Amino acid sequence: MTEPAETPLLSARGLVRAFGALQVLRGIDLDVRAGEMLAVAGPNGAGKTTLLRILAGLMRPSRGQVRIRGEQLTRHDPAPRRAIGLLSHHTFLYDDLTPSENLRFTARLYHLPDPEAATRAALEEVGLSARADTPVRHLSRGLLQRAAIARALLHQPDILLLDEPFTGLDAPAADRFRALLSSQLDRGRALVLVSHHLAEAWELATHVAVLAGGHWALEGRRPDDLAAFHGRYAELVHG
Repeated sequence: MTEPAETPLLSARGLVRAFGALQVLRGIDLDVRAGEMLAVAGPNGAGKTTLLRILAGLMRPSRGQVRIRGEQLTRHDPAPRRAIGLLSHHTFLYDDLTPSENLRFTARLYHLPDPEAATRAALEEVGLSARADTPVRHLSRGLLQRAAIARALLHQPDILLLDEPFTGLDAPAADRFRALLSSQLDRGRALVLVSHHLAEAWELATHVAVLAGGHWALEGRRPDDLAAFHGRYAELVHG
């Protein structure tokens, strides 16, 4: 990617992650600035989720470093991680609690000044206010995903890391979520979105990358032509 003058909200240099003899990431660099969204595609097992976990500070790279607003992300200093909101395959929600109870608990973990107000705002933003008091274990897959989205956004993070965020969402909910992501970009947040279906957020992306073989097989500004990108992706991934 080109290098504007401002410091990226999120950057990584030389990320390597190995599990024994298996090297999953082989030297990943990235920069994501305010108002930018990097959309990442790649085949199963390419290391996309591993990359997000490293960027979120949940996994240590074997080599390399992650920086938040220029400050190195480490295990010993939790402060930079407060700028991150993560939506992963794990909801981080307690099944026996309601969405409201889960979010109030999370709000207190982040020491938000008004947990009740933050909870109401987050649930309204994802259209879940009507089910705020239903135990999570009784929610459908789509409603559960909305609750997880609300949790990721609760503390108004400057950086959003999203792993297959449209999973389980019906068409109206997906449209609402796209509008929500657009508003996050308008507020100057930085987004990294991983998906097998980049069409779901193609128009929001400012940059795209293909992760294959542990490295960027392609990365740069988002092209206008999605069909051409799909053709190029097939060449890179399937030969």
